[in-house]
Amino acid sequence: MTQEYPYKKILITGGCGFIGSSYIKTLIENYHGFEVMNLDIMTYATSQKTLDLFEGHDNFQHSHSDISDLETVKKIFTTFSPNLVVNFAAESHVDNSIYGAAPFIKSNIIGTFNLLEASKSLIDNSNFLFHQISTDEVFGDLNADDPAFKEDDPYDPSSPYSASKASSDMLVSAWGRTYQMPYLITNCSNNFGPRQYKEKLIPKIICNTIDGIEIPVYGNGLNIRDWIFVDDHTETIIELHKKNIQSERFNIGGNNEIANIDLIKDIMKILELKYELSPKIKFVEDRQGHDQRYAINMNKTDKFLNRKTDYNFFNNLEVTVDWYMQNVNWWDE
Repeated sequence: MTQEYPYKKILITGGCGFIGSSYIKTLIENYHGFEVMNLDIMTYATSQKTLDLFEGHDNFQHSHSDISDLETVKKIFTTFSPNLVVNFAAESHVDNSIYGAAPFIKSNIIGTFNLLEASKSLIDNSNFLFHQISTDEVFGDLNADDPAFKEDDPYDPSSPYSASKASSDMLVSAWGRTYQMPYLITNCSNNFGPRQYKEKLIPKIICNTIDGIEIPVYGNGLNIRDWIFVDDHTETIIELHKKNIQSERFNIGGNNEIANIDLIKDIMKILELKYELSPKIKFVEDRQGHDQRYAINMNKTDKFLNRKTDYNFFNNLEVTVDWYMQNVNWWDE
């Protein structure tokens, strides 16, 4: 039996991407009493197959739109009049931002500004909320013995990508203070799961192995990340939406720190034992400005939601490997 969702008109950006599609899928399968408008320009990292997952549902609409086009955004906001905006849309691949930052400025900063400008006319709507989906990378990195990032830690981004996300977060909080726009900023750790484009680490490990290509490992492979399964992330988002939030920040992490090389070995083991594949790695020159360690402190979020985070990382890792083995051609048109 589905539950009624607290927001009735939800405008989502980037809903055909990896995390946004998990949110929409969870909504449609478990909740009722809402309409969704999805704005997505459908970049290389999306797939028509993802959009096809939602097309049969009467409460879902899709607009092939670019959030960096202010007039288009304003028209959609005027027509749809959302009371919840969830901004998943972002250029997010750090390597790409190093080689060319302009698309990150356009999407992550200009796009967020446009959404905020269009939202100003809706502030007086009942129960309005602007939700900015952000990243732990805005905080910079940590040494081995540093405490995990907390919501009130200062921003210190290291890459053009994380700088663009930090900038967009600052815009959101400024609009909250200046225009009294209710907002929610959530900073998440590294996500993994189905439909993540194959340029990212976990899909690359699997897809390279399928294609017989060596898996590149930056530097010594000892960089540490905190990993969360994408559905655990979006279910936490939904639980936050059920609360009366005016202007707040929450961290969403997996409480699962692991070095890149150890993660690669865990996936290699699944591929070897379950699929009889023989992954091979090669160490490559380290990435410019490569952050050493990310870790998320979830105490505030867990206390607010009255829960204790306890995720099954290895089970979800196997689920992810299985999905890619069955859907390696997901992005092929």
